[in-house]
Amino acid sequence: MRISSPTRTAFLGVALLSAALLPAGVAGAAYDPGAGVPRARPGAPPDGRTVRVVDLPVTAWTVRDRLKTCHRVSRGAFRTDEGRRPEVPVCAQGDVVHWTADLDVDCDGLRTRLCNERTDPYFRPDTAFHQADGMPLRADRLPYVVVPEPGRAWDHATAGVDAGDPVVLLHGDRIAYAVVGDLGPAGIIGEASYAAAKALGLDPHPVGGGAHSGVTYLVFKDAEVRPLESARAAVEEGRRLLGSFVNP
Repeated sequence: MRISSPTRTAFLGVALLSAALLPAGVAGAAYDPGAGVPRARPGAPPDGRTVRVVDLPVTAWTVRDRLKTCHRVSRGAFRTDEGRRPEVPVCAQGDVVHWTADLDVDCDGLRTRLCNERTDPYFRPDTAFHQADGMPLRADRLPYVVVPEPGRAWDHATAGVDAGDPVVLLHGDRIAYAVVGDLGPAGIIGEASYAAAKALGLDPHPVGGGAHSGVTYLVFKDAEVRPLESARAAVEEGRRLLGSFVNP
């Protein structure tokens, strides 16, 4: 659309006034009012100008946007349950491995009022990985994720995934933080503890709880949470790593 000279002059005056009213350093920067205050990043272009960019807010949607391409690292796909077709690959992006599946609720570990043989017919009083004191993990208190035992499709240990690695879980617009805490059948994927399901806003009951699909699991390799049983440490480390992942 062409603009007449008087209108064009007025438009230019408004634009210059608007730029003058912006906070110092924001005019001309990539600025998103909903994303917070721009943060200077190190480095400058050849002409010496300072580059200012805005970090993306960490939401479930920005994380999914970073994961939209699957660089497949598993040789085959996994089932979400016995009798289902194997359709879930394990993908990788830098130091993160990820997959999207269902969430079956795991109550294995220390026997408690919420997790025991009466509440869960498949209950086992042990987990593959243990607390610092040697006791099994507590599923109703610690958000943990179950990874498949090594098999033809994928070997978690060879891939650098091990006990205590921080995990980020996404479901809808919810984000939760967990650790790698147990091992499951080699051909099945998509399982997390009672506390992990609850943190995602899902029904945590081991029978009928969880989610049928749409849960994304991100595991940060070689970044152990210590002590393994600390839910607080899992949240702190998970948030730190997720922020770096979204805004490298």
